[in-house]
Amino acid sequence: MNAKRGRPRNVEAERAILTASYNLLLEIGFGGVTVDKIAEQAQVSKATIYKWWPNKGAVVMAGFMYAISERLPIPDTGSVFEDILLHATQLSRFLTSREGSVITEIIGEGQVDDKLAVALREEYVRPRRAEARQLLMRGIERGELKRELDVELSIDLLYGPIFYRLLVTGDGLEDKIMKSLITSAFEGIKQ
Repeated sequence: MNAKRGRPRNVEAERAILTASYNLLLEIGFGGVTVDKIAEQAQVSKATIYKWWPNKGAVVMAGFMYAISERLPIPDTGSVFEDILLHATQLSRFLTSREGSVITEIIGEGQVDDKLAVALREEYVRPRRAEARQLLMRGIERGELKRELDVELSIDLLYGPIFYRLLVTGDGLEDKIMKSLITSAFEGIKQ
């Protein structure tokens, strides 16, 4: 029997912690956020936060994901090209918004904070890849994409340029650019 030990999380306290961590992230950036400040704003103890999350990076990522979960829906237009284009365009619009710019800050901080890098990969990157994988698998099932398609490599081809432009070149991610990037990448993967 696998009964859970201890009391379940207090939903109101959890929501207050997640909201406080996200609001602080937007207000003062990742570097300025501390567990003390989250606890103070959420009106909970630090012990409560550490009982549920192992470190600052984990609670900040959880707060970020809690706040943005509705911002990036998974499209189903009936066309894999249109689904990927919409998904990638929504992602690029989000990443270039004030809220989304937090991701670039977290990626930067993750270069020197291993725990934050793990939280970023677990909470943000893997779920986004799973969404893209779902879209591509749907396209394979419908016969729009090559049956033998390397899905993981295709995700890199389709979404990698977004992060390259965002983090390395600083070039724009306007809708017109996104359409060109996705159209070019699709030439190699479509049926």
